[in-house]
This record gives sequence, structure tokens and C-alpha cells, in this order.
Amino acid sequence: MADPKIVGLKSPEQALPRPAPTGFEGEGTLHDAVRELITTYHDLNPTTIDELHEEPSPLEFMRYVARNRPFVVRKGASSWTSHKKWNAAYLESIMGSSPVNVAITPHGNADSILHLPETRTLFVKPFETTLPFSTAQSHVQNQELDLAWSNSTYYLQTQNDNLRGEYATLFEDVPASISWARIALENDPDAINFWLGNSASTTALHKDNYENVYVQVLGKKHFVLLPPAEAPCVNEKAILAATYTHDGSPEAGVHKKEDMVVKIDGAEEGEEEAYVPFATWDPDRPEEHTTPFSRYSQPLRVTLEEGDMLYLPALWYHKVSQSCNAEGLCCAVNYWYDLDFSGGFWASSSFVRGVGLLEERGRRKVQDDTESGRRHVQESTWL
Repeated sequence: MADPKIVGLKSPEQALPRPAPTGFEGEGTLHDAVRELITTYHDLNPTTIDELHEEPSPLEFMRYVARNRPFVVRKGASSWTSHKKWNAAYLESIMGSSPVNVAITPHGNADSILHLPETRTLFVKPFETTLPFSTAQSHVQNQELDLAWSNSTYYLQTQNDNLRGEYATLFEDVPASISWARIALENDPDAINFWLGNSASTTALHKDNYENVYVQVLGKKHFVLLPPAEAPCVNEKAILAATYTHDGSPEAGVHKKEDMVVKIDGAEEGEEEAYVPFATWDPDRPEEHTTPFSRYSQPLRVTLEEGDMLYLPALWYHKVSQSCNAEGLCCAVNYWYDLDFSGGFWASSSFVRGVGLLEERGRRKVQDDTESGRRHVQESTWL
């Protein structure tokens, strides 16, 4: 087949393929691409969380899942038995002295970063013990209501499907599944969790591989949310793992702050140390532990009142603090549905995280090489 006649071609080189335009000034860099990703996401998405005043249909819910966007249903759980019955007396009457797992920390900082001098850090898990429910609830209330309380912080937060396990006697007070989530996702919840604590406890910024429906029962929860596109903002590091331990015996069943000790995981067993990937940037202290992209973060903030429901999409970073009711309690229930790893969402989110980490690693290497060069010049000058 003969080649077609070409008109206007000045030279053969004119028809050679060229790099596609990036849209950046000049040639552009990886930094420019990551920044553009974050800013474009915010240009195309609202800076507030949708508020619904009735539960969504499965189709409406699936639209939010497809967009990976959160929403709140105000008073969506107000008809639940838990909303109508649960208070300190009722919980104690049902649970009594049943043994429950309790997380104990000196300052309410379970599963979080402990910053040490000279930029050193540890990822510290809580000390865990088993207490009668009535004792644990009493400690939670006393810390909130007794101004003289100076002991450790207690939080009932095992996150292991505990509402169908150690709290099974309370399970009949909540739905076995969220109907619109079950129908849309074609799955029952992988875990249903019960949370009971006070205002001293804060959950550090992290993400989960679950579609999460969070229901506030007592008190309030305050969420700070970041979308997966902001993974390059959170300064994720591999942090040496440790655990709080209690050095001594509880006095009158209470664990004192001064008896809490941080122990490096595996230190006494002779095991190899473990490192946990974790966000080190705190959106409430935005000038500390930053990356070059942290400035582009636009956190969403929402408070859940009693009876409210929050859809927290998979892989969204979230930091959570809480306020108590008049009885000194904050209580919630959440439903975890497995993330669907097929399709492009998981792969693209992992790619964004990886590119952000590689860009930061490259920037650090340039800084280290520059600093090493300065030291070499200084040493040569001294010689």
C-alpha cells in the first residue's frame, strides 16, 4: 500500500513523536506532579462533609462509596435501642462484672507516636489487662468527673469484633448490620466494635482498609479526616514498635501514671525489633513533622452527636478525640465492612502513597548529600 501524499511537512524530524505536555511550567518534576494531584483533588471535591437527615438508600450509599467520600446522617441511629437505653447504670446492669479487655496508657495516647529527644520516635501500643466491666467503667467515669484523678487513662477499645464477643450481651441493642451498607456492599460486617472511654483518650491519625459506619451513642466524637490523595502530606515513617507496661502492682485496682514504662517490643525475648509504618504529621499541629506537601492538606472536620452516623470511607486518614456526657462517658459502635480490593481504587491509592514516599526519600537524600558536602568542605578548610 502506497504512503499517502503529505503536504506541509518541512522535514522528517518534524514528524518525530515528542514528550506529551505535562501542564507544568518548564519540564516539571515529581514534586510538581504530587502537588498537582493534591490540589486538583481539592479543586474537584467539596471542603465540607455532606449531612443527610435520613438514612441513604443502598444506591445512594453506593454513590458515596464509588466517589470515596464521607457523609453524616444526623440522628440516623436515634431509633436504636442503644440510643434509648444505654447509660452508665444500664451498661453496668447488663455487663456487671464480666471480664473485658482494657487499654491503659498514661495520657490516653494508645497506638500513637511518642516523640523523644533529637527527632527519635517510638510507636507505642497500650498496656492491656482484663478488668471487670463495672470496675473499668468506674475508672473511665472517675477520671472524667474527679478533678483530683492523677492516674492512668482507661479505654475499652479492642477493635476485634468485640460487640459479638465479650460484649455480646449488649449486641441485641444494635442492628446486626447496617441494611443499606449490607445491600450495597453485598456483605455482612467483618467486625462490629464497642468503644467506651472519656475525653482523655485520643486516636492518632491513621487509616483502615475498611468501609466504616460509625455510630455515636453517648457523648461526642470529633473527627479530623484526610482523603487518600493526601497520603504524601502525612509524613509516614517506619517507627520502632514498643508497648506500655505496668511496673508494679495496681493500688486499689488503679494503675498509676508513674508506674507506666515503655518497653521496646522483643527487647527481652531476643527477637528482632519491629517497625510500624505510621503517620507522624498531626493536622492539629500542622507546622510540625511536615513534608513539602503538608501545606496543601485541607482536613475535613466533623463532630458526631448522640444518635449520629458517619460513613468513613476506606483508606481515609482520621484522627479522633471525644467529649463526654454528664455521666463522664463517651460510647460508640462501629461497623467494619471489607474493602473491595478489585478495580483501580486500592492500586491507585497505593501508588499515590508510594510516589509520595519516594519523592520524600529523594528530597531527604539530596539534603543529606548537601549537608555531607558542606561538612567535607569545612573539614578540608580546617586541614
